[in-house]
Amino acid sequence: MARILWLNWSGGGNLPPSLGVARVLTERGHAVAFAGRPEMVPRVKTAGFRAIEITQAYAQVDRYPQGQPLTRPACYLTSPAVEAQVQAIVAAEAPDLVLIDAMFPAALAHAGEFGRPCAVFVHTFVFRQLDMWRRVFGMFDGMRQQAGFAGLPPLDDLWRPRQRIISTSLAAFDAPPAAGWDMVRHAGPVLEDEKFAVPKPLPWPSVDPTPLVMISFSTMFEQRNAEKLQRSLDALADFQVHVVATTAGIVAPSELTVPANALLLDYAAHDPIMRRAALVVTHGGHGTPCELYATACR
Repeated sequence: MARILWLNWSGGGNLPPSLGVARVLTERGHAVAFAGRPEMVPRVKTAGFRAIEITQAYAQVDRYPQGQPLTRPACYLTSPAVEAQVQAIVAAEAPDLVLIDAMFPAALAHAGEFGRPCAVFVHTFVFRQLDMWRRVFGMFDGMRQQAGFAGLPPLDDLWRPRQRIISTSLAAFDAPPAAGWDMVRHAGPVLEDEKFAVPKPLPWPSVDPTPLVMISFSTMFEQRNAEKLQRSLDALADFQVHVVATTAGIVAPSELTVPANALLLDYAAHDPIMRRAALVVTHGGHGTPCELYATACR
């Protein structure tokens, strides 16, 4: 049995597949613990895994550029306080293997010092979006430097030295492999619903011929947008359709005016709804298109 520590970024498209991988690893006899920001802890515990809170997640947030949606994520993902706590957690846990979310530069920067095998998990494409990832890392590092801290290494220096880069996507969806990146493995999508995303009964019988539309945007609080959800509901209000909209708990029902043809849910398993849906309105993340693809193949 291996003791595995997952240094996690609990983004909407990151944590559910991580939990799915952890579930399979547990079924095979391994022990998996997650370390991450405070928002991660209840979700990991609900899934049945041990959660270690990175209490320094936002200790230096006041030094980062203010008034931006990414201020808090940038602090958690790059700040020296988080770097130090990550190092302390790895030392205390002494795991056999460290798994690191690809979006976590503060952890990746010290992977070479952990003294144990490390793998990077990319919960989307690698090669198709490699230049985009480089820009994202540059943006976060720019915010770190604006906070007065020394810069971190670029993406290539953080990802490529690791023993494995594991993409939870399909190689057929990705661009051709780039030279010098033979450590990348495509494991395929991990379509894991969190435990609170359970099948929900719909008020319309399955034989109802009225087309069904599902609306599902990001589950990440930093990307919450009540106005976008309201515009989507309003746009569909006058059509002869049934609408199911999920808010992921980051938009309160009291913030929205729900048309008569719509049902609003905090969380719901997407697969049963997608099987009935004629249209899915989404923010274009990796998870929902993969679920649509899987649903179409069933």
